[in-house]
Amino acid sequence: MSSETPRAGDLLVRIGAIVFLVGAVATLATVAPLFLGADPLPPAAYFVCMLMGVGFLIAGAGVLQSIAAQRRQARASATGSPAAR
Repeated sequence: MSSETPRAGDLLVRIGAIVFLVGAVATLATVAPLFLGADPLPPAAYFVCMLMGVGFLIAGAGVLQSIAAQRRQARASATGSPAAR
């Protein structure tokens, strides 16, 4: 484990990466039968592939949350606010 303190948006980025990876594995599993000449998977498997996009959006939301937190912190330290210290 790292000794860094978690920042705003870190959890969303991690969750988004996990959801994206699940979708990527599902995509590989769904496309493989098409190349191997096997029977295609049921439609539910194709819906799981959509998790790639969902994970990407979740991670993007985490990045935007992190950007907003850094901007707030920079703005507070630039004005000399005691809340930033």
